[in-house]
Amino acid sequence: MKKWVVDDVMTAAVVSVPADAPYRSVVDLLVSQRFSAVPVVDLFGRVIGLVSEADLLRKIEYAGDEQPRVFDGRRRRGERAKATARTAVQLMSSPAVTVSNGTSIAAAARLMDKEGVKRLPVIDDLGRLMGIVSRGDLLKTHLRSDDEIRADVEDGVLRDFLAEECRSVQIAVSGGVVTLTGGVDRWSTTQMAERLTRQVAGVVDVVSKLTYQFDDRDATVVGLAYGIG
Repeated sequence: MKKWVVDDVMTAAVVSVPADAPYRSVVDLLVSQRFSAVPVVDLFGRVIGLVSEADLLRKIEYAGDEQPRVFDGRRRRGERAKATARTAVQLMSSPAVTVSNGTSIAAAARLMDKEGVKRLPVIDDLGRLMGIVSRGDLLKTHLRSDDEIRADVEDGVLRDFLAEECRSVQIAVSGGVVTLTGGVDRWSTTQMAERLTRQVAGVVDVVSKLTYQFDDRDATVVGLAYGIG
């Protein structure tokens, strides 16, 4: 079964700026390209930070009021400091939240949710920028056709993991919802078929109508308890 990773959906032709890029040029870039953020890289192409529209807006938010106040916390002091920034390295949020190439799209989605970010620079094992993946990019898997999804379930789930019973299982896909019908040998096989089908990129839901001849739930529990099966 194909494992979809960030490399499959990311934007590879990503624009970045050097650490010494002037404030105005960063603004021009974001406005002209309709970007909401841009990675900052060093001389070796390694990601050292990210400048977002929010970072740039500090200059407007704190215009004429850049001096820290007595009760300002660390976060507010950092925001005020960006109001006087002139270059990308002074503006950027660092360290940037990044993801390594080869990371699954599910892991990337969890990281975005955990960190509260809308995009992730994709880096290689040396930290060099390879692309950028956004929330919208991760959703591209749900643009796959029903025929593509059906083929993946058939080849990547049934033939790879349930080869002995694949002929007894029928697959129907409508709007990304996969319906499995037919008969298999064991209850655990129905559970495996459903679980693996849910992992296929683009699957919205799985309706399992599979029947089984042998209920091995008790055997499965015992096997797990003793580390077998």
